[in-house]
Amino acid sequence: MERNFVTIVSGLPRSGTSMMMRMIDEGGIPALTDNIRKPDVDNPKGYYEFEPVKKTKQDPSWLQQAPGKVVKMVHLLLLDLPKSGYEYRVIFMRRRLEEVIKSQNVMLEHKGKANQTLRDDQVMALFRQQIKEVCEYMDANPQFKYLEVDYNQLLADPTPWVKSVSEFLGGLDTAKMLEVVDPSLYRQRV
Repeated sequence: MERNFVTIVSGLPRSGTSMMMRMIDEGGIPALTDNIRKPDVDNPKGYYEFEPVKKTKQDPSWLQQAPGKVVKMVHLLLLDLPKSGYEYRVIFMRRRLEEVIKSQNVMLEHKGKANQTLRDDQVMALFRQQIKEVCEYMDANPQFKYLEVDYNQLLADPTPWVKSVSEFLGGLDTAKMLEVVDPSLYRQRV
């Protein structure tokens, strides 16, 4: 199947975006990555990142190679995508905010960068506002179609979520996608 749209996996940091990238890649849409950020204790299967994405506002030229591929973008970067010339299909990962914060704090500790500037409840309020803003933006701009995927539910019962993602993206190899789901990597539970 020819996919003329750009497939994007997005969400908050530590919300299951790397796992979803791997699922979609295994399912049949090649991942646009550069492998600069290597797997580590926090993401042993890899991050699936593409550095030019971080500078989309200044230079969106990387999008020329993106139709027919899947790329990962942190939620706020969706606001920087050009409004014309491309159609975006976004898989938007949602995870319990308490778990996102816990996972992010553990990752920062591993890197020796413990976050003490904001309390967890302040970060959660900020994240809630950002998600609302991003979803309202996608709702208001017709080049975006998005599917919200609940990370917690996906790990508990992956089959219906894999089916939904496959249908949303025009048909993928769901058996290969299911093989990627690894509940052993679900470590920061609340």
